Amino acid sequence: MHPEYAPIFDVHLEQFEQEVIQASHQIPVLVDFWADWCSPCLALAPIMERVMTGYAGRVRLAKLEVDEGENMKLAGRYRVRGFPTVVLFVRGEEVARFASAKPRHWIEEFLDQHLPGE
Repeated sequence: MHPEYAPIFDVHLEQFEQEVIQASHQIPVLVDFWADWCSPCLALAPIMERVMTGYAGRVRLAKLEVDEGENMKLAGRYRVRGFPTVVLFVRGEEVARFASAKPRHWIEEFLDQHLPGE
């Protein structure tokens, strides 16, 4: 894994192209579209953090709070209809997504199914 790539980071509209789309050519990036007022979003956050620990170096997690600044434009661009929605980008393209809070084993199966092979 590239040392400058933190496994979990916050992203905003201004950096999205570079930190998600371009960076996903090096390592896949999950984008968590979430909102502070959304209780399923808050329930999913610690589960995602635990999952990321087990997948360190294979995937990164970008947290995008939709109510911050211009971030809602990204939710519109990717047709996010509810929160949380988690979108996986590989090589600059969306390859899969899921919505609502999920248990850890479900998210791990999702990643195993959609991450590129080693």
